[in-house]
Amino acid sequence: MPDKLSFRVLIIGDVIGRAGRDALRRHLPGLRTAHRPAFVIANGENAAGGVGLTEEVGRDLFSMVDVLTSGNHIWDKKEGVLLMEREERILRPANYPPPAPGRGRVVVSGPDGLQLGVLNLQGRVFMEAIDDPFRTADAEVAELRKTTPCLVVDFHAEATSEKVALGWYLDGRVSAVFGTHTHIPTADERILPGGTAYITDVGMAGARNTVIGIKRDQALLKFLTSRPIRFEPEKGGSFLSCIVVEIETATGKALSIVREIHTTPE
Repeated sequence: MPDKLSFRVLIIGDVIGRAGRDALRRHLPGLRTAHRPAFVIANGENAAGGVGLTEEVGRDLFSMVDVLTSGNHIWDKKEGVLLMEREERILRPANYPPPAPGRGRVVVSGPDGLQLGVLNLQGRVFMEAIDDPFRTADAEVAELRKTTPCLVVDFHAEATSEKVALGWYLDGRVSAVFGTHTHIPTADERILPGGTAYITDVGMAGARNTVIGIKRDQALLKFLTSRPIRFEPEKGGSFLSCIVVEIETATGKALSIVREIHTTPE
């Protein structure tokens, strides 16, 4: 049995390109010193040039974090899909229908005998029509709880209502439900009545003076002309938004959730 009565998990939103990886390098040491997390999780689906993963980027991220979650852009680079098939700590949303490669859940081991289950799901409102994330969550959470009551869920979704609904649906069954995908940190972090920490979106790690991580001129051109535009992540500056969740080891209930934002100038 683990010796610790509780432990902390540091969760970082979508990592956008090189600027996002640089933000991790810049801010993670201080976050580790301040919070002493047993586990660090980040969403890596936009980490390589703004979409997908590569072998090199995956190695870089795993030098800093323990688990990479993802979403609809994990499929955008073939190299990343092959990497995901080999590396169990890279998750794709569990509700992609079979025979999708990869896996949607993992249990990772940490210091002092700690174990943490991580589940990745994707929403369907304004997104691809994949399998039901709610019913998928029922089956996946049940499997993870056979190993540990300490579970966190990355819900990669567009609609705030769908994210909030899943938080209530899983309240009391998981330690935390945190949203990703929109790249904008929300200010609604709380502990739900059943003991589940919740936030609608963790935000992102990337360049600050951008449109959700991409170059401003490209985003503006898209809105002004409605033409297809090839987006590129911005490289300058540093912005990292994250949450820290403290979890009771024996029960898996969240004891606290803290939201932080760290920036450096361009």
